Amino acid sequence: MLATLVRLTGDITLAEDAVQDAVVEALKRWPRDGTPHNPAAWLTTVARNRALDVLRREARRTTKETDARLLDQVVLAVGEHTTDSMVRDDQLRLLFTCCHPALSFEARTALALRTLCGMTTGEIAAAYLVPEATMGQRISRAKKKIVTARIPYRVPADHELPDRLPAVLAVVHAVVTTGHHSPAGSLDARHDLAVEGIRLARLLHMLMPDEPECTGLLALSLAAHARRDARLDDAGEVVLMADQDRSRWRHEEIAEAAALLDHAVHLHRPGQYQVQAAIACLHGLAPTFADTEWSQIASLYATLERFTPTPVVRVNRAVAVAQEQGAEQALRLLDQLVPATVDRWHLYWSTRGELLERLGRKDDAVHAFDQALGCSPNESDRRFLLRRRRLIAGEGEHPT
Repeated sequence: MLATLVRLTGDITLAEDAVQDAVVEALKRWPRDGTPHNPAAWLTTVARNRALDVLRREARRTTKETDARLLDQVVLAVGEHTTDSMVRDDQLRLLFTCCHPALSFEARTALALRTLCGMTTGEIAAAYLVPEATMGQRISRAKKKIVTARIPYRVPADHELPDRLPAVLAVVHAVVTTGHHSPAGSLDARHDLAVEGIRLARLLHMLMPDEPECTGLLALSLAAHARRDARLDDAGEVVLMADQDRSRWRHEEIAEAAALLDHAVHLHRPGQYQVQAAIACLHGLAPTFADTEWSQIASLYATLERFTPTPVVRVNRAVAVAQEQGAEQALRLLDQLVPATVDRWHLYWSTRGELLERLGRKDDAVHAFDQALGCSPNESDRRFLLRRRRLIAGEGEHPT
């Protein structure tokens, strides 16, 4: 409904206000008059009429040609029958508009959650650990930017998709990832964020079923989210994958991810999200940590590094290589990284510390964990790193 009203009015704020007014009207009338036969159609009609009223007032107040054109467009649309196909097209337009490269990455993410997932400003602020007022200003500025920059409300043409689709995929991936690895915030807020990210991934897959990277992203999101119940113990402490209770994994979600990945691969257009999904599925399908196909995973990380040569990929590749070829070979991979790109990243230092400990270089390993502790933003991670450091230094027990 919101996506359709944005198409008609070209104004996200006006569309949101009209939808809110329609919901308020429903809360007043439905208990008294009964729920209509088609509640969605009723709400859409009332919202359109509210938007039409606003545009009529604006048209009387101003002589702008654009206001007159919008008024004509909404008047014509009041009686239109909205089909499922039209709704899907409107949702896709809104998704690409919210994720336009003219907006900052933070603005794209917040706007997508607000308009497409229906999260409140307060919920988004809580998930990203910023004051509600700050998040409100961020969303407001993004809406204004869409108007002032005349960002078109449309799906990019086929020749534009290679440039535009990655921005949309990156936003959805960031939402899911933040839900799993947020530096703080309540578990409920983080879980809700991951769920909303998966909703966006499902929407994108539904709207663009023949885009293999959309399918790959949904597969990746499901395979990663399937491990949510085992990532922390009852005390809220981090549990490494090797120690996780795999009976707590959502195996039906892993199976769905594997089926989606199979579909994506058969479209014969490989990409980074399909590769990441393959890695996540290999982890998820392994009956035990020892049975993990580390050789395949290391090879996939090498492939992923060709798509996206980032320190994150290199560190994860080193972890897989350590399982297959040993810590010394993995450490060589880490040594090739530019120090400035990783010196404030705790996962680099903790990975390095684990490799050094395996090689018997205890003092170097303790130093690496000290570095990790100095830059970890997550309190539960800090507690884990401290326990691990104490164990290596001979000061404590093995972390659980």
